[in-house]
Amino acid sequence: MLKSKVDGSFYIGYTRDLRRRFKEHNDGENISTKHKKPFELIYYEAYKSDRDAKYRESNLKKHAQALKALKERAQNSLV
Repeated sequence: MLKSKVDGSFYIGYTRDLRRRFKEHNDGENISTKHKKPFELIYYEAYKSDRDAKYRESNLKKHAQALKALKERAQNSLV
């Protein structure tokens, strides 16, 4: 989970290389987030299975309750 330092919005995504992807977002290489850079890394989860990681990303994006639970769990990091 990334948080924009510009407007405080969150970005959730799946990647195999977190360091590379984080750099891409902060370098403005992602069309959908380039106007919200810079970002800070707030939270991440690691999965051995790509399928599990994609399922978790989908779950967070489609189900408000899942995202709400994550935000509650990481509430001190979101400030």
